[in-house]
Amino acid sequence: MEISNQFDTQGYIVIKKLFDQHEIKEITLIVDYIYQQWLKKNHDALIADRLINMHSLTDPIYFKDNDRKRIDFFEIVTHKKLTDLIESIFGKEIYFHNTQLFFNPYSKETLPYWHRDLQYSSIEDKIQAKEQSNIFTLHIRIPLVAEKGVELIPGTHKRWDSKLEKNVRFELNGHNNSEELPGAILIELEPRDVLIFNAQMIHKGNYKLNQVRKALDICVGKKHSFTSDYLNANVLPKNNEIKLISNNQWYKLARDIASGNLLEL
Repeated sequence: MEISNQFDTQGYIVIKKLFDQHEIKEITLIVDYIYQQWLKKNHDALIADRLINMHSLTDPIYFKDNDRKRIDFFEIVTHKKLTDLIESIFGKEIYFHNTQLFFNPYSKETLPYWHRDLQYSSIEDKIQAKEQSNIFTLHIRIPLVAEKGVELIPGTHKRWDSKLEKNVRFELNGHNNSEELPGAILIELEPRDVLIFNAQMIHKGNYKLNQVRKALDICVGKKHSFTSDYLNANVLPKNNEIKLISNNQWYKLARDIASGNLLEL
C-alpha cells in the first residue's frame, strides 16, 4: 500500500531505515546531553509523578553553555530527508510544535494508558470529536534503541470512540485506561526507523516489553487553534538563531504562529 494511502486509512506509517547509523548516534549524543540535565532536576518527580516522558528538548535552558549545540539540535530535528518525506506525504504548511523524549517509568508497576493527545486539554471531548477531521497533528517517533513501545488503534484518526473505547479512555463503568482494546496493534521499531502517527488517534505506550526505552518524538502539525494555541515560543529558534539553521521553514511558520504571544522571538 502506498504510504500516503496507508496513513489516510490507518493513521500511521513506518519508514524503515530512514536514518543511517551515524545520524542516530548524533541524535543520541545530543538527546542524552539534554536528558541528563533534565534528570538531575526532575529525579524526584520522575518517581513521585510516575513520569514517562519529558518535553521541550529545544528549550534554551539546556544549552546555556553551548549555543552552537542548540543550533545543531534544531538542524537535526529538521533534517532534510525527514522534512522532505513529511511534505511529500502531507504537503506544505507544516510547523514545528515541540519535542518529547519517551522512556520507561521508574516503577514497573506503572501502567500505560489509552488516550488521544488533546484529551488532557481544556477542550471538551465532544468538541474535539466535531473538529477531528480538521485537526492535523503528528508524532514523528525516532527510536534510539529498539522498541515495541507504541500501541495504536488504526482508523481512530478518522472516527471517534466506540462505547468501549470511551469507557476505557475515561475509566468509566468499571473500566481502566490500561486494559486491552480490540483492534490494537503493537509497533516494533529499530534504530534508524521512523514511526509517523496521528496524535489524535487512540494510542498508548508499552513499557513491559522494553527493558529500556528511549525514543525522540518530534511533534508537528498544521495550524489549528486547538493545537497551535499551545505552542510555546520558548522552544523555537530566536532571531539570532533562525538564520543559522539551513532548513528552517518549519520553525519560520511556528514563529509566525507564536509571534502574537511574544514581544520578541
